[in-house]
Amino acid sequence: MRRMQIEVVDLPLARPFAIARGTRTSVSVVRVTLEEAGIIGLSECTPTLRYGETVESVCAQLALLKEAVCHGLQREELQHILPAGSARNALDCALWRLQAGLQGLDLWQSLQQVPPRKIVTAETLSLDSTTNMVAAAEDAVSRGAVLLKIKLDQENILQKVAGIRSAAPESTLVIDANESWENQELSSLFTALAGYRIAMVEQPLPAGRDEILRTLHAPFPVCADESCHTAEDIARLADRYQMINIKLDKCGGLTEAFNMVSTARELQMRIMVGCMLGSSLAMEAALPVATAAEFVDLDGPIWLAGDSSPFLSYSRGHIWL
Repeated sequence: MRRMQIEVVDLPLARPFAIARGTRTSVSVVRVTLEEAGIIGLSECTPTLRYGETVESVCAQLALLKEAVCHGLQREELQHILPAGSARNALDCALWRLQAGLQGLDLWQSLQQVPPRKIVTAETLSLDSTTNMVAAAEDAVSRGAVLLKIKLDQENILQKVAGIRSAAPESTLVIDANESWENQELSSLFTALAGYRIAMVEQPLPAGRDEILRTLHAPFPVCADESCHTAEDIARLADRYQMINIKLDKCGGLTEAFNMVSTARELQMRIMVGCMLGSSLAMEAALPVATAAEFVDLDGPIWLAGDSSPFLSYSRGHIWL
């Protein structure tokens, strides 16, 4: 008989994390523990208000499936029972880990993958004043960061990018606008950003209001984040974006994430793997997908005042495996 435990864990942040939609000083995650025959499958998800989720709503979704899970619900069935989102992610990843453990394997072995020695991950520069963002870039570079993700809104865009580029002359820079550039003249802005060797811009326009991207030539790939949740979304976005951001909490777990990788490759879309704020437990689940990505943004744990096992090692711009 399988057992299932659902718990809410509050994770204080070591410092405020700000994006165009607001600032956070802590994050509440939902953890699922499955136990069968002495084997444990752990997972973590981060409910996101942007997608209509709360800790309470996610726990309620999971509680409704508890009996089915305890009676042997499988991943394949789960995809048809729960919609894409963080609740399904929690169960899907817990089932992946449990099933691997029951076979005497770890997650990499069950996927027939050999883990790389290290993976480059972005270090995020939280939205702040130009002075503070440049200082954060200098600090990140001093610790060996090689990929910086710049959180921006509509204010002082080029001033901030210029300062960060000066502080990080050799780093790869990507930008995340979090849907905030609807009132910008994108063609001229993109041209100006190209002068600072920006490698990618993520979600410049609100989801569903991005038609202009069909006719706008960008000198770098434009990545769909809030616009892209599952594999079904990718085909309709291919005329507007060149890249998609796969997040387990958006798509509903590893099972759908692998579907997204396959679909993106078929449509010749480039791949990024991202995360919500969360601990190493959540980031570790995304690593097998990250091996297929051009850009990886799994730096959630470095924002926490305290991490959770299994602890990942972050150093010099990499996750070390």
